[in-house]
Amino acid sequence: MNKIERALISLTDKSGIEGFAKELADLGVEILSTGGTAAKIRESGIDVMDVSEFTGFPEMLNGRVKTLHPKVHGGILNQRANPEHQKQCAEYGLKNIDLIAVNLYAFEKTVADPDCTLGDAIENIDIGGPAMLRSSAKNFNDVTVIIDPADYPQVLKEIKETGNTTLKTRFRLAVKVFKLTATYDTTISNWLEKVDVESNDYFK
Repeated sequence: MNKIERALISLTDKSGIEGFAKELADLGVEILSTGGTAAKIRESGIDVMDVSEFTGFPEMLNGRVKTLHPKVHGGILNQRANPEHQKQCAEYGLKNIDLIAVNLYAFEKTVADPDCTLGDAIENIDIGGPAMLRSSAKNFNDVTVIIDPADYPQVLKEIKETGNTTLKTRFRLAVKVFKLTATYDTTISNWLEKVDVESNDYFK
């Protein structure tokens, strides 16, 4: 199993991120990040590369498009032991992303506000986050995915011991991802079912 060399961190809940990112950096892991998460990591004196620099493509559409790029998803989804995948990675300059730490826009918290509009709700539907989480969880054999700061200590412990996490840990974390994304989409669909879109002024 290869060592973890590169991590992408993009968080709504940034609790504990400074310590986690510092320990990763101390272990020689390159850190990629976006927006407010990158700023918070930099404030702690930790080197971080913006995802836009990594991909060569800027964030756009008011932040709707940040991580939806082949260099991100190719870096996550390629199977490290698959020769054809590795040939394509070399051909297109795809670099492995071995660890993903992502949590999602707080849709449930947003719509709990009685003054929440349809527009507010729509802009708090996360797209890039679930896509990265699902990609990472699908490729759990090669990628460690974290959605819960409570898992930081175990992940760090294993990286310090062997340079990577165990298959058992990666699988456990992948299962957590699919539980989260299922719940997240259910919450969104349940809320949207109550909206009378024809009488709403969101599209006017």
